[in-house]
Amino acid sequence: MKTILITGASSGIGKTTAKYFNKKGWNVIATMRTPEKEEELIKLENTLVTRLDVTNLESIDNAVKEGIERFGKIDVLLNNAGYGAFGPLEAFTREKMIRQLNTNIIGVLDVTRALLPHFRANKDGVIINISSIGGKTTFPLGSLYHGTKFAIEGISESLHFELEPIGIKVKIIEPGIIATDFGGRSFDFNNDETMLEYQPAIEKLMKFHNSVGNISSPPIVVTKQIYAAVTDGTNTLRYEAGADAVELLANRRKLNDKMFIARIKQQFGY
Repeated sequence: MKTILITGASSGIGKTTAKYFNKKGWNVIATMRTPEKEEELIKLENTLVTRLDVTNLESIDNAVKEGIERFGKIDVLLNNAGYGAFGPLEAFTREKMIRQLNTNIIGVLDVTRALLPHFRANKDGVIINISSIGGKTTFPLGSLYHGTKFAIEGISESLHFELEPIGIKVKIIEPGIIATDFGGRSFDFNNDETMLEYQPAIEKLMKFHNSVGNISSPPIVVTKQIYAAVTDGTNTLRYEAGADAVELLANRRKLNDKMFIARIKQQFGY
């Protein structure tokens, strides 16, 4: 029986994926910052619910150690934990900028680094990193979030080359707009209303944000792509998840910068 370790498993894509892999007969290490609040996953057989905060090295090491002690081997790492910080760059404190980078980039690197000795010793393992359509294109007022997802694309692609010769696969999932709590607790919006110049753009962004429910896909769409990436036996690097992701990323590849930027401006009413 194979084992997957999932970060950010308390809700959304992470929780859906934990339940899906469990139903498929996998051992699941479902990690989250506050496992004491989890009521559903703790009832599942062959599932370990434990604490892992991607910004806390001790919690990362403890979760990996506990998972190996429980199940003997970890076969797959799903780097799913993260959130989106949006707003004018001027409106962010330095502390908030660091938090976004630490969670979405350094956290992924630290968790991956913690699993690599185990994968390397086994000459086997799959690392799945959750990127986004926001790792290939950008929307206004998302410089921090998009910066982190562009970084995940580059980190993952380079690791794909680095780790393949020793039997470790690295894969990227690129979801579109997914109906999760990303728009709630995982959406950190920053604004300073005294900066009048930015307010029209903010109004347009919030209008777009409030309308995305009409085109969002359920988390299971992403989960199924994760499962395909883990089990297809190929070295495929990227997997798109959601009809909107497929369409947007196809347009990004097809159009030059001038044409694509004009389309985004039109979409946001610029």
